[in-house]
Amino acid sequence: MTPPRPLSGWIVLDKPLGLGSTQGVSAVKRALREAGQAKTKVGHGGTLDPLATGVLPIALGEATKLAGRMLDATKAYDFTVAWGAQTDTLDLEGQVIAESDHRPTRAEIEAVLPRFTGPIEQVPPAYSALKVDGKRAYTLAREGAEVELKSRHVTILALALLDADENAATFAATVSKGTYIRSLARDLALALGTVGHVTMLRRTKAGPFGLDQAISLDFLGDYAKGGSLDGALLPLQAGLDDIPAFPVTPEEARQLRLGQRLQRVPPAGGLHVAVEGITPVALIEGTDIVRGFNLSE
Repeated sequence: MTPPRPLSGWIVLDKPLGLGSTQGVSAVKRALREAGQAKTKVGHGGTLDPLATGVLPIALGEATKLAGRMLDATKAYDFTVAWGAQTDTLDLEGQVIAESDHRPTRAEIEAVLPRFTGPIEQVPPAYSALKVDGKRAYTLAREGAEVELKSRHVTILALALLDADENAATFAATVSKGTYIRSLARDLALALGTVGHVTMLRRTKAGPFGLDQAISLDFLGDYAKGGSLDGALLPLQAGLDDIPAFPVTPEEARQLRLGQRLQRVPPAGGLHVAVEGITPVALIEGTDIVRGFNLSE
């Protein structure tokens, strides 16, 4: 009997509250074992804090070659900011370090949003995974050290107020890589003459993946018990939907798989995915092979 081939593609989890990204990877590995699948390389396409829920793309097999690209992708979030208290972690987990009696009105909130749309400067939270002198910032912060992080350029592509009452407001944001929603919440509150912290954070989109493609851990477990993850698996090319395709012949596909450059290139510049039929062969840019894929038709 021929052993099963390792799977390649994406399982997009709707990550529940309290689960870390590495735990999400572990859950997929358990599902693969329970379903009797071949041992497969697994990685996640972007960290999501335990206090956040929503879209967590898990890459399998050849899709792990795209995990780094997924880290750079645009993300979208819904988040709630509670006014009147700032915590050291800028979310529910931390200790209150500042308080204010001021509560902004809906009109005040809407008036300040344009200041936070487009390219902005942002200081990451002290409780973050960024490294300072070789140590994680959150490790230094937990040790009681004064953590000073440099501001960085990020882009808020869209920011909208979804709901508001006297004590909190909920927003939808689409942001570039490197953006911290907790920092955005802190800065919004300060601009409104108060302080605040995040009480709810839900990722609604990561690159090409949205909530409509995400499944719960319970559904993943049901697929695994049924002996197949086919119903949960999206093809590798689902992570390339935003890249134009460049059809290649079987001979050109063979050349690419051997690492040989093509004589024929896409008429338009930029990144393309070379496809043989429906099978991705490689990411190419001009005559350069950016990344090859070992997939069969």
